[in-house]
Amino acid sequence: MVKFSKELEAQLIPEWKEAFVNYCQLKKQVKKIKISRKPKPASLYPIAHHPDFGRSLFDPVRKLARTFSDKLFSSSEKPEIIQVRRRKSSEDGDDVEEIYQTELVQLFSEEDEVKVFFARLDEELNKVNQFHKSKETEFVGRGEILKKQLDILAELKQILSDRKKRSLSGSNSQRSFSSSARNSDFSAGSPGELSETQSETSRTDEIIEALERNGVSFINSATRHKTKGGKPKMSLRVDIPDAVPGSDGGGARSIATATSVLWEELVNNPRSGGGDFINRKKIQCAEKMIRKAFVELYKGLGLLKTYSSLNMIAFTKILKKFDKVSGQQASSSYLKVVKRSQFTSSDKMVRLMDEVESIFTKHFANNDRKKAMKFLRPHQQKDSHMVTFFVGLFTGCFVSLFSIYIILAHLSGIFTSGAQVSYLETVYPVFSVFALLSLHMFMYGCNLFMWKSTRINYTFIFEFAPNTALRYRDAFLMGTTFMTSVVAAMVIHLILRAAGFSASEVDTIPGILLLIFICVLICPFDTFYRPTRFCFICILRNIVCSPFYKVLMVDFFMADQLTSQIPLLRHIESTACYFMAQSFRTHEYNTCKNGRIYRELAYLISFSPYFWRAMQCIRRWWDESNTDHLVNMGKYVSAMVAAGVRITYARENTTPWLAVLLVSSVVATLYQLYWDFVKDWGLLNPKSKNAWLRDDLVLKNKNYYYFSIVVNLVLRVAWIETIVRFRVNPVQSHLLDFLLASLEVIRRGHWNFYRVENEHLNNVGHFRAVKTVPLPFRDMDSDD
Repeated sequence: MVKFSKELEAQLIPEWKEAFVNYCQLKKQVKKIKISRKPKPASLYPIAHHPDFGRSLFDPVRKLARTFSDKLFSSSEKPEIIQVRRRKSSEDGDDVEEIYQTELVQLFSEEDEVKVFFARLDEELNKVNQFHKSKETEFVGRGEILKKQLDILAELKQILSDRKKRSLSGSNSQRSFSSSARNSDFSAGSPGELSETQSETSRTDEIIEALERNGVSFINSATRHKTKGGKPKMSLRVDIPDAVPGSDGGGARSIATATSVLWEELVNNPRSGGGDFINRKKIQCAEKMIRKAFVELYKGLGLLKTYSSLNMIAFTKILKKFDKVSGQQASSSYLKVVKRSQFTSSDKMVRLMDEVESIFTKHFANNDRKKAMKFLRPHQQKDSHMVTFFVGLFTGCFVSLFSIYIILAHLSGIFTSGAQVSYLETVYPVFSVFALLSLHMFMYGCNLFMWKSTRINYTFIFEFAPNTALRYRDAFLMGTTFMTSVVAAMVIHLILRAAGFSASEVDTIPGILLLIFICVLICPFDTFYRPTRFCFICILRNIVCSPFYKVLMVDFFMADQLTSQIPLLRHIESTACYFMAQSFRTHEYNTCKNGRIYRELAYLISFSPYFWRAMQCIRRWWDESNTDHLVNMGKYVSAMVAAGVRITYARENTTPWLAVLLVSSVVATLYQLYWDFVKDWGLLNPKSKNAWLRDDLVLKNKNYYYFSIVVNLVLRVAWIETIVRFRVNPVQSHLLDFLLASLEVIRRGHWNFYRVENEHLNNVGHFRAVKTVPLPFRDMDSDD
């Protein structure tokens, strides 16, 4: 059975960690009470004060009589052992908060440890209540704003529907009017344009009236003027009222101010020629935004509900532990107060969840509750034994095929004969792409397994959907299937070469494998983990276009993975040239190697992952105004410089470039090591209770952390090989390059575990539990 402290650590929301009950601290205080109440050894008592000294034979009789008397004459109600008082405090004079304070009766009044325990218990209860109240107020405000937005959207949809009906009914009359106008020698469009202008003006007024009926006003409404074509044009801004009365407006108003320009375009920028102020596309876009906001609101309410239940269990368990230690029934009195407190007795959260469910079912799921719940409350997929079976099957196939490949390669002399250089220069890079990708997938499966085993809430941190999140068995299945296919293709390639088939035909096998992989990746059908594949493509898009997309945890996490896959990207360059230059036909591998464009692209490819990651740092600094992101950007700039110098040194191989290589690589490595250990892992804290680690650790054995520091340090300095050059022939050179690339992938997988562990414990990325979704209507102060 899992201890509750571990369960609490696994389920708590990292952003709200400080607002949860400090269960471990309270448990330590209970242990102190237990130690303080232990009786002293009997040998320390003098004889005169021995517990058995001076007892009488009539003592049992007196004790029995006293017990009988107490039961006979005592009242039915037992006196309360503790009394919890509730008083109201108001710091600003407006917001009244309830503060709980425990008063101890004579039984505990002399025990200092008990006093400290209940004082801390009161602090935790007050903290939980205040946080719950603030979040509840925020979510209620969000709900009011969303309902207002939904009412406006309904009005505009009705306008669009009515306008369609009028356009259909009036199309025939408009045609007859146009025909008569042409026959009467009217100038081209004078009455028509006037009628169209009046129509557009009436549509504009109709939109404004619909919005104002829902409490939306416009600024500078008098500045409406006409375009050159005589059509109405407005310079208006939509004004949504403040948050609901009684709230500070912080949560709800922040939703209103974080908006897009959709509705400004809707009202201010009519389409040239058509004057179509609202259309189906804009309505659908607004509906999608509001739907996403409702999903986030429901997610926040669910998290707040989990927060309440976990804290209630924590209070119950810690009070039961106190009862067990003290030998008294003090928990019943305190639990009555806890059950009547804000975070357990308030029903606003439950009522709002029911309201969101009904609204979402009605407006976004066509009254299909089952469909609505798929969006609002996606369920976790169950593990399948078939996945485990296929993982074992493909693992066995991979081992067998790899053994066969080693034997065939040895017999054919590929890794020993100098005549087989073309194989290593052309075919090898293609297969290396798949091998490194499979290794990275395998390491990711190991990460998922370790995160699940240590109860790290990675699905919440990465904001993965519970019903489509990749599990470690799935990652292993994808990795083993992929690698088995690659090794099978390598075996077939060698067999066909040995059988005497044409080299130009045999060397197309890697291209066929690459084509199959691309087709599987972009396959639109719901097979082969389509949600994961599409999510991967979207993340890559966000990384490449980093400055233009808000950076999420999963985005910069994946960008960090790409910085460890520069050899893979270089092999992709070789593969592209291999097929574009048709090297598989001519077997002139120097065609790519000596090309100027190919050589210059090596710099671009080596710079790209670091550049994307640096752009993400700039975007995060722009969004959060945190200078740490600029310092982090410096790390990737230094790595970019070091990567460029290494490529240049590999070509020039001169003493000045060697000096530049040493300086740039040392600076970049020290920068990276500091950021790895201190920022990303949160270690090397000299004031930590765990020597040079951090206060909170997931792994019980501290030696794992010290070992990981050493491993990360050793693998970070693997660039020394570029200087020493442990190479004798091209075969060893290629194999050593592949080994170093594999070690970097392993280092990154090793880094991943501690990075997410630190995020789980300390929220070092400062991500939000509930995202602020831009809404289609604009606050009057949003541009100030």
